[in-house]
Formats: sequence, structure tokens, C-alpha cells
Amino acid sequence: MAKSTPATLALQNAGVTFQLHEYDYDPNAARIGMQAAEALGIEPARLLKTLMAKAGDEIVCVLAPSDREVNLKRLAAAAGAKSAAMLGAAEAERITGYHVGGISPFGQKKRARVFVEQAALAHPRIVVNGGRRGLQAELAPADLVLVLNATAAELC
Repeated sequence: MAKSTPATLALQNAGVTFQLHEYDYDPNAARIGMQAAEALGIEPARLLKTLMAKAGDEIVCVLAPSDREVNLKRLAAAAGAKSAAMLGAAEAERITGYHVGGISPFGQKKRARVFVEQAALAHPRIVVNGGRRGLQAELAPADLVLVLNATAAELC
């Protein structure tokens, strides 16, 4: 399988050191992030799921540990909005250019403001989707924050 995706190209262009991990994606998994963490033997707290949401009128990208749920009130507060809601799959795919289960915060079709769960940044390395189903990219949290200009906040 080709490992080059818009996400991996964005990381390469930014000069970020990252490591790719492939696994057998299960489209029937109840929780995709948890399935990826289990398949790769990575603790769920450092494998971040990529979620797309709307905070007020703004589309935002949210990175949260795969074993946690995002608190929409906290997300709205972090984004300076009155409310927040998750996007439906079709809208998330249209905006990012990726398929659900393969949405990466890197290399999205339309750049969105990124919020990351603050607690996840305490790990020496974190893992995010690499831009396709069954591909994850491991990198330093500081690189993720720098490249995405991500805002750290308590979201879970």
C-alpha cells in the first residue's frame, strides 16, 4: 500500500520527523480510534482521534484521546463560541477530503482551526491518523502543535 497521503506530504513539507504505523482497519469497529490503538498496541491515551465539529459558525478540527469523549461545552468555550456540535460523516469527508476512519488533522482540503486535548500533550510521542484508513503517524506533540497551530485545551 502506498504510504504517501496529503497528511504525510504535509508532515514532510513541514520538516517533521514522524513514524508511520499500519494496521488492519476494521470498518465495523464500534470505536475506530480504540480499534487502531488495540491493533497497534498503543495506549489509547496517546492515540488521538480526529473529529470535525462546528463551534458557533466555524468548522474546527478536534484531537482527543481515543478512549475519551469530547465535552461539547468545553469545546465551545475553547473556541469562543456559544455552542458546538459534531459534523456528520458526509460533511466531515467533504470538508477534509478524507474518508471517515482516515481523517487526519494534517493535509486537509480546507484548513480548520485545530484544538487538541491538553492532557495528550504530556506524552513524549502521540499518534494521529496518517490520512487513510489503517495508517497512523507518530510524532512529537510539540511538532503537532507547531505545524497545526493547535490550541491546547481541556476538552474531555
